[in-house]
Amino acid sequence: MRELDVIDLFLKLLSAKSITPDDGGLMDFIEEYLSDFEAIRVDRGGVKNLFLTKKFGDGEHLCFGGHVDVVPPGDGWESDPFTPKIEDGKIYARGAQDMKSGLAAFLCAIKETKEFNGRLSILLTSDEEGDAIYGTKIVLEELKKQNLLPDYAIVAEPTCEIIFGDAIKIGRRGSNNGVVRVFGKQGHAAYPAKAINAVNLIAPILPKIAGVNLDSGDEFFEPSQFVITDIRGGLEVTNVTPGEVKLMFNVRNSTATTPKDIEDFVNSNFEGLNYEFEFKPSSKPFMTNPNSKVVKKLTQAIKDECNIDTKLSTAGGTSDARFFGEYGVETVEFGVINDTIHAPNERTTVDEVESLYRVFKRVIKEF
Repeated sequence: MRELDVIDLFLKLLSAKSITPDDGGLMDFIEEYLSDFEAIRVDRGGVKNLFLTKKFGDGEHLCFGGHVDVVPPGDGWESDPFTPKIEDGKIYARGAQDMKSGLAAFLCAIKETKEFNGRLSILLTSDEEGDAIYGTKIVLEELKKQNLLPDYAIVAEPTCEIIFGDAIKIGRRGSNNGVVRVFGKQGHAAYPAKAINAVNLIAPILPKIAGVNLDSGDEFFEPSQFVITDIRGGLEVTNVTPGEVKLMFNVRNSTATTPKDIEDFVNSNFEGLNYEFEFKPSSKPFMTNPNSKVVKKLTQAIKDECNIDTKLSTAGGTSDARFFGEYGVETVEFGVINDTIHAPNERTTVDEVESLYRVFKRVIKEF
C-alpha cells in the first residue's frame, strides 16, 4: 500500500459509509495504515474500537482521540454524501467536518513521525455519534487495567468558529436531564373547587426555576442554567382540568454545579407537592488547566502555523473528550471550522485539512 498524503487519506476516509455504529471497514484500514503500532481492539455491543500505540522513548504519553462514525446523511444533498466532491477548494461529504478531517490530519502526522520523546497513541471508536456506551469509555477502562492511560489527549473535533485556528476547547459542560410529574386531581372545569388543578400547583414554582442560573459561571464556563424543555398535561379539551403535569428539563452544568446540586434545587422547589422526580446525569463536565503542557503546546503550534491567537473555550455540547477528563487525562480539542456538521452538504476546505495536519505535526515535534 502506497503512502497517502493527508488529502488522499481524507478522501479515503470520507468514502467509507461509516454511519454509527458501523465503522465502514475503517478500523482495519487504519490498523494497516499504522502497521508499526501495537493494536488493541475492544469491540463490544456492535461497536468497533481501536487503540494504536507506540513507545518511542521514556517520556510522557500523548494520545490523539476521535471517532470514525458519522450521522446519517439525511436529505438535501447536492452530491452523493459518501462520494467526496472537491469544488473551489471545498470538500463535500458526510463527516467532512465531524470529524474525518481531524482523523486524517492526526493519522497522517503520526505516520510521518520518526522520533518522539515518549509514547504516541490513537484511540478511535465507531460510537461517538450514538449512545457512546460501548465506545471511548470502555476503551479507557481497558487502558487503565493495562496501565496505558495517556498523560495528555488531543481530540480532533471541529472547534474553530470563524477562521481556522481561532478556538480550541479546554473543557466541556456536563449534561443532566430530568422529568418532574406533579399530581393533582382531575375534574370538571365548571367545578374547580372539586378538583386540584395540577397546572395551578406548578404555576407559582415556574418563576423560581425557569431559566434560573444555578451558579455564576466563570472565565471559561457560562452559568449552569435550569432550562425547561417541555411542559404538558391535560386531555387537550377545554372542560377537564388536568390531574397531572409533566415538566422536562436539561441543565448543562459547569464544574461549579454538581448533579446533587441540581437534585436539591428541584426537591426544594417542589417540596410539599405530590410529585415524582426522575433524574439522569448523562455526562460530566471537565476542565483542563489553561497552563497545562498540552494547551500551551497546541496554542503555540497554532500561532506558529496560522499566526493567530487562539481562544480557549468550553462552549458547545458534549464529546468523547469528557471520558478522558474523567480519568484525569489533560485533554483539549482542536479541529476545523464547525459550521456545517450534521447538515446537508457538510464541507470543509483543503487548506483547513492541510493546516490541521501541519499543526498536529508541529505539536508532536515540539511536545
